Amino acid sequence: MKPSRILAAMSGGVDSSVTAALLVEAGHEVIGVTMKTFCYDETAGPSRTCCGLDGILDARSVADRLGIRHMVFDVEEEFTRDVIDDFVDEYAAGRTPNPCVRCNSNTKFRDLLRRGEALGCDGIATGHYVRVRHGAEGSTLHRGADSGKDQAYFLWGLPAGMIPRLHFPLGGLTKPEVRAMARELGLVTADKPESQEICFVPSGDYREFLQQRLRPRHPALEPGPLVTLEGDVVGRHDGYAGFTVGQRKGLGGGFPEPFYVLEIRPEGREVVIGPKEALETHGLEATGANWIASPPAPDEEVLVQIRHRGRGIPARVEASEGGASWECRFLEAEPAVTPGQSAVVFRGDQLLGGGRIARILREEGSRTPEAAELSA
Repeated sequence: MKPSRILAAMSGGVDSSVTAALLVEAGHEVIGVTMKTFCYDETAGPSRTCCGLDGILDARSVADRLGIRHMVFDVEEEFTRDVIDDFVDEYAAGRTPNPCVRCNSNTKFRDLLRRGEALGCDGIATGHYVRVRHGAEGSTLHRGADSGKDQAYFLWGLPAGMIPRLHFPLGGLTKPEVRAMARELGLVTADKPESQEICFVPSGDYREFLQQRLRPRHPALEPGPLVTLEGDVVGRHDGYAGFTVGQRKGLGGGFPEPFYVLEIRPEGREVVIGPKEALETHGLEATGANWIASPPAPDEEVLVQIRHRGRGIPARVEASEGGASWECRFLEAEPAVTPGQSAVVFRGDQLLGGGRIARILREEGSRTPEAAELSA
């Protein structure tokens, strides 16, 4: 790859630090940038996170060590609109959002590319563990070599036209290799712990965060009935926003066997519960579809991943005529399909596209009650 000017996202963590270092080593002109996504003064929690003020300082320290420019972009307004507000709205609607997917699809990459173009950059780079392959038929996205760190699941919402301009230097590396490189280079982030929490909820208590954002006595935070699929009331809960499909904790006792959350019905503040076998589903409908590559043929067997760290489920996918949604049928029953989460389609290790889970196909030919359509 010939040397070029690249805008490198630097969160203040070890992955983005090594990303910038590898680009410098390859002879590129690198401009490091940290995105300020929310107001840190109003956010309680650990200070040594990659998205906190200390993250900005660590990114700047690494940039100084590498001898590259470092900038801070304020994207708080966009991040609040596209990620935080969506996070709150989804829980209020009884769904379980994935804010990292939303951030990548609507804020991070688009803003980096726009600002990179203004700075005369030829491409942008991040520390995601994913690979880009360039061929005669175009550029394609693939899973990272380290299966334990692969992050292709989070990138299904990127515009296809953006892919040729993306750089992922860590895609062929493992996490131990990345940390070893950081130590060799003497980077301050070499042994920095990974951030596991949602960046704007560093305390980990998302229910408290929702209480701050939703109006007083919002139905999502008010008590309601625990019901069976047959409609029998078997208990009470203290707010459906505290539950997600597949959850067992917080349902109380007194049942003949362990019960799990099967559905959330916000219109009646109902949390539907039942035995483990009732979690099994045969497919899903996804909306807000985005295809980085051509959608699979209806008779093609592909892999559909429905949660981060989840396996690829053998399935067949059929896109709607307008392309805004798609439906898939699993070749074997799968438990705990969760509305609001991402369903991501792969052909082998190639990322084809994805969508947000809108409906569950619990049995062959059946669906859960109608749910509101999800926006892209």
